[in-house]
Amino acid sequence: MVPCRAPLGEGAQSCYLADMSTETIDNIRNFSIVAHIDHGKSTLADRLIQTTGTVAARDMVEQVLDSMDIERERGITIKAQTVRLNYRAHDGKDYILNLMDTPGHVDFAYEVSRSLAACEGSLLVVDASQGVEAQTLANVYHALDAGHEIVPVLNKVDLPAAEPERIKQQIEDVIGLDASDAVAISAKTGLNIEGVLEAIVTRLPAPRGDRDAPLKALLVDSWYDAYLGVVVLVRIIDGTLRKHQKIRMMRADAHYEVEKIGVFRPKMLDVEELGPGEIGFITAQIKQVADTRVGDTITDERKGCLEPLPGFKPAQPVVFCGLFPVDAADFEELRAAIGRLRLNDASFSYEMESSAALGFGFRCGFLGLLHLEIIQERLSREFNLDLIATAPSVIYQIQMRDGTMIEMHNPADMPDVMKIEEIREPWIKATILTPDEHLGAILKLCQDRRGIQVDLNYVGARAMLVYDLPLNEVVFDFYDRLKSISRGYASFDYVLVDYRAGDLVKMSILVNAEPVDALSMLVHRDRADTRGRAMVEKLRELIPQHMFQIPVQAAIGGKIIARETIRALRKDVTAKCYGGDATRKRKLLDKQRAGKKKMRQFGKVEIPQEAFIAALKMDA
Repeated sequence: MVPCRAPLGEGAQSCYLADMSTETIDNIRNFSIVAHIDHGKSTLADRLIQTTGTVAARDMVEQVLDSMDIERERGITIKAQTVRLNYRAHDGKDYILNLMDTPGHVDFAYEVSRSLAACEGSLLVVDASQGVEAQTLANVYHALDAGHEIVPVLNKVDLPAAEPERIKQQIEDVIGLDASDAVAISAKTGLNIEGVLEAIVTRLPAPRGDRDAPLKALLVDSWYDAYLGVVVLVRIIDGTLRKHQKIRMMRADAHYEVEKIGVFRPKMLDVEELGPGEIGFITAQIKQVADTRVGDTITDERKGCLEPLPGFKPAQPVVFCGLFPVDAADFEELRAAIGRLRLNDASFSYEMESSAALGFGFRCGFLGLLHLEIIQERLSREFNLDLIATAPSVIYQIQMRDGTMIEMHNPADMPDVMKIEEIREPWIKATILTPDEHLGAILKLCQDRRGIQVDLNYVGARAMLVYDLPLNEVVFDFYDRLKSISRGYASFDYVLVDYRAGDLVKMSILVNAEPVDALSMLVHRDRADTRGRAMVEKLRELIPQHMFQIPVQAAIGGKIIARETIRALRKDVTAKCYGGDATRKRKLLDKQRAGKKKMRQFGKVEIPQEAFIAALKMDA
């Protein structure tokens, strides 16, 4: 049986290539689509699926590979998805195309790197009106590091603002790729999609592999399915993988028997075996995703390969924050929900913690603020949980006077300052592309955030800034501020570079003389006064009035650096007095004052969830 271009409907399996022969490895192409956000990756994937007849017209929807509701609503790809396409080229040969649609946002770079490792080539999609953006650069460098052959694709050439020739020149100047034969398309209208398919089969290399060698397969991804258990996405390097074959995961030293084997079209389609160069999935009654380490090597249990594949570096969380249920009774539900999300997202980590103000919750690690926001929204939407998130923080390295080094995720856990030699904070190298008219405001923003300018040059009419910035200054609201001052035209990408010593202090927030550990943070000493004043002013507006006066203070150690007072609600206790002696009114007022003093001493201040969230989105 050979692949065909018939639409996938009834009897579609009959024209599907189930039996791979040694000659057909030359007819396989594994490729990914890389681009900046909103440059049309998922739309191009839709058109390739539609043109090759992989999905019947009646089943075709927009963003067919974005399976989560949150992906469709936000118009972004969060999880990399794979699909197998069958294509008969103009030379009359039948090809198998394995497409991996990758996310564009910097927070999901781990998904991108895993997907690229399973492919030999990439389509670099660039918007013909907007041109090269910061994350275009980041993603194409990922692809080049993976040794990919790259085909430039100019999308949205049908727009009135499209300038294909200028953008081709920009690709050559900024990235250094020859764009003279870039494929000009409109993914929305379907213009020249055949040209993309021909470029894939003629310009991208075929995979290499030995069918007769011992099985060697790369574990690309794994996720939990309620019906099938753990589903494992694999790329076969050498050998073949068959049903009922006994396999071993080399690093985890776990042994299983393959139960189900198949490919995505984009729904699961069972096959008997996978050969060299192919990408597909297996199930093997695996109960825990923890048993399937991403980047592991899968081999035959008895006749295994000798050397494992290099694999991937584990995901390193960049941002940490505490997640606590609004109602303490929901803690067990939160534990179960976080555990289930962790099964489907290997880059998300968590551990239990407790807070005096918020009770029991979890300290969670994320790859960035968007990742944090997506996880929060999924917990709220999929599990109906009301959550309070603490201030996002980064990992600090604390050098103690006794010579030990500790990593601190939560400012509330900071040891005694007298025992600390120095505190090191993570620094990033940020690349910002912006229209010239917004350059001054962006330079000021970077300087205000303790940035060090590394480079500034021009790409056509746009400036490309490279800055070293402390990650602590970026995780709060840097991206929002950048988009605001550039009216949405600036693009931003970053990579973690190193840890540097800084003059950092722990700033605590006290409400009614009680520390709120959820709002404590590490700040640079020079910015502590400004940040403290901004925080207490914001909280004064956000915390509702009580029957007693509430002081809101920012403190470093025992020193108060900023204070605001929330005035008490006033009740007119003299309203019932109609004339009479003034001493009667005074007695009532004195009684009220004494009561308020007692309330202030024993009363509990309720800080609403919105106050926590809004206080963290400061413009300071």
